[in-house]
Amino acid sequence: MRARTLLPLFLPAVVVGAVASLLFVGVSELADQLKDVLWSTLPDALGVGRYSSLWMIVMLTATGVLVGLVVWKAPGHAGPDPATLGLQASPMALVILPGLLVATALMLAGGPSLGPENPIIAVNVALAFWAGRRFAPAAPGELWVTLAEAATIGALFGTPVAAALVISEALAGRQVKGMLWDNLFAPLTAASVGSMTTALIGHPSFDLDLPPLGDPGWTDVLSALVIASAAAVLGMAGVYVFPYVHKVFRRLRHPMVALPVGGLVLGLLGCLGGSLTLFKGLDQVAELAKNPDGYSAGRLALMTVVKLAALVVAASCGFRGGRIFPAVFAGAAFGLCAHALVPSVPASLGLAAGVLGMLLAITRQGWVSLFTAAVLVSSPSIIALLCIASLPAWLLVTGRPQMQLREDGTAIR
Repeated sequence: MRARTLLPLFLPAVVVGAVASLLFVGVSELADQLKDVLWSTLPDALGVGRYSSLWMIVMLTATGVLVGLVVWKAPGHAGPDPATLGLQASPMALVILPGLLVATALMLAGGPSLGPENPIIAVNVALAFWAGRRFAPAAPGELWVTLAEAATIGALFGTPVAAALVISEALAGRQVKGMLWDNLFAPLTAASVGSMTTALIGHPSFDLDLPPLGDPGWTDVLSALVIASAAAVLGMAGVYVFPYVHKVFRRLRHPMVALPVGGLVLGLLGCLGGSLTLFKGLDQVAELAKNPDGYSAGRLALMTVVKLAALVVAASCGFRGGRIFPAVFAGAAFGLCAHALVPSVPASLGLAAGVLGMLLAITRQGWVSLFTAAVLVSSPSIIALLCIASLPAWLLVTGRPQMQLREDGTAIR
């Protein structure tokens, strides 16, 4: 492709990147404000412990009722079954978007173990596709979908690198014209603007400020291999259970039954695992990392299992959300559990390897898994260890069912 072919894509990519980031930051800020009311202001006013067992059960069940009401009454029922959605989204009708945004904000504030990525990507894709078809009808519709996906991923992770990796992985299975960087020019522009906009107004940070890993030794290589593979096996247990749990909730039929029941189950799981196992998980990972030696191996193992179970339930019963960030928490807790069992395993290595294995199983996105695990630990030497550890972990998960279902409820391979 010539530069004059790529240059007209620059301005549309900038606009899509900025709008995608502003929508993500806006929904996140609204959810944070509502979360403060629900989990701080309201229990204080009622004289109830903020994260007492009673309040967790009440809040998660009430969140299920509210989201169920939105799914029941909103036009388009707040989008398709979230168990069928991944990072790639098809354009939805605009009438669906308000209900989907409300359901997402309520979910993020109320405590279910899902992240914002899938619904925010879906909303941005729908808006970009509509605007593109209206103002530039000659451009292919797929262009606007790709720009919106890249912009949102850049905004979510605070860096365009994540978007470039995801788009490169998607392009690998397609016949494309021109060189790879020709096809990445517009998506990378959108992702760069999205990430910079988020950085300027949202100030995200994935660095957990863990002790840096020094020069790796043979024991570090072995530790990374074992932890990542074990985390992948545990993650696959959740993947195999997922369609059966989904089938149970589907039999409840009505969202005003399935979602409150799911919320009640999540509240009971929260009582078992503690408040750190609530919400999307990213802030909670930072809490774990502040004192990696402050939790027993048993406690960390319990949080790992509870978080994975909560992820399966939340994604099965109909809450609108994504699976990446709660999987990060489950992997981080698993890796720190390995550190607690074998103190010679560095906490940063255990956490990164656990996140890598868990994400490979849950997302089946190799580049995203590697990138997310590496970015949590500011240590150049961790990257080589994670690349090595990803190889056996990938052999354990590739070709097996994914944590994403078809419309008929069967797992995608």
